[in-house]
Amino acid sequence: YMARMIQEAKSKGLSLKREAFQESGRRVTLFNGVREWFSRINRYGEERGIRILHYINSSGLKEIIEGTEIAHEFRKIYACSFLYDVDGIAYWPAVAVNYTNKTQFMFKINKGVESVFDSKMVNRYIPENERPVPFKHMIYVGDGTTDIPCMRLVKQQGGHSIAVYNPSSERNRQTSERLLHDQRVNYVCPADYRVDRPIDRLVHAIIDRIASDENLRKFYMK
Repeated sequence: YMARMIQEAKSKGLSLKREAFQESGRRVTLFNGVREWFSRINRYGEERGIRILHYINSSGLKEIIEGTEIAHEFRKIYACSFLYDVDGIAYWPAVAVNYTNKTQFMFKINKGVESVFDSKMVNRYIPENERPVPFKHMIYVGDGTTDIPCMRLVKQQGGHSIAVYNPSSERNRQTSERLLHDQRVNYVCPADYRVDRPIDRLVHAIIDRIASDENLRKFYMK
């Protein structure tokens, strides 16, 4: 779709500038509670001795995501991106992210490899107990078909996968519940991130469990 964007833009005499993508990101409408979500969840984690890190793993455009008002909340944004010429005009896809290679970025997060282009460190063997972000400590929140392999991977590795859906769409709800029925995710919640909504209570409960598991592990290590 990225190459198609460039072709269509050229046929209409338009330039795909980085600034234009970022401006599109500034116009993105967020679900209820998203703005306040990060500071609240971070604070809850700190109270329980858990450091919370947020990542985006998307098949959308990184340049648009960078323009959103919450972009600064993420440690790393893994997403599609363009190559730009000296005038800041996109001329070819640099990174293309689909449902298959999305899982690669999960292993990068798991092993602490933040370079999008690295293909060596991510394949290096690292003992499970030495990996910076264990899968069992991950919470993957997804809302589309390209998220399914990652949600299933995290679930299989002992982490927590949450399928979210637009609260105003019955079709979205049914699609998400099908993922739960097919055992591809652990939980299903409406995409409402306000205080005391289902996903808020669920993530708090998962953080509590991670904290408890870590405390038990410390006793075992003694």
